[in-house]
Amino acid sequence: MKRILMLFSAAALLLSSSLSVLAANPTMTNSMNQTEFAVLGGGCFWCTEALFQMLPGVKGVVSGYAGGKTPNPTYKEVCSGQTGHAEVIQVEYDPKLVSYEKILDTFWIAHDPTTLNRQGADEGTQYRSIILYSNEAQRAAAEKSKAAAQKNFNKPIVTEIAPLTTFYKAEGYHQNYFRSNSDQPYCRAVIQPKVDKFEKKLKATAP
Repeated sequence: MKRILMLFSAAALLLSSSLSVLAANPTMTNSMNQTEFAVLGGGCFWCTEALFQMLPGVKGVVSGYAGGKTPNPTYKEVCSGQTGHAEVIQVEYDPKLVSYEKILDTFWIAHDPTTLNRQGADEGTQYRSIILYSNEAQRAAAEKSKAAAQKNFNKPIVTEIAPLTTFYKAEGYHQNYFRSNSDQPYCRAVIQPKVDKFEKKLKATAP
């Protein structure tokens, strides 16, 4: 009986340790679920979030900040242009349903990659076009995709391709913004037309 209790205690300790590691490392958990991540910036993250939520194979989109040096930045700090961060989205996707290359193809049509530090009326380095890669395969794919996309634009693509250091999740009220605030004036005037246009493009390119 004593030996059984000892084995039970050891098993419980091992399970507890495993759960702690998974809780502290969501990337590991998602890796076990066979999903991958892409981090992209194409202007206001309210807009890019709304568009990528429509892409088949995408499991989730989180708005946040990356590409700068200030740790744990706030929205106000990022808007000041002093943090170096861009407004970005972290796209979690199922590679069996949509490839990283398809994510990048979608990125080029989801915004204007030829306007430096600006998308529409939004201007500043926080609105720059940027792809943040997590490994060499993503870097190579991003460079190849950028070169291929250039033929679709009359002006040079100014998209920055840089290594991802840390992705900082934005404040709660930024998450799922369009779906939660579709009647808000900015959503109706700016995001809804982009959603409608993007929906047509998705239908046109559907297999």
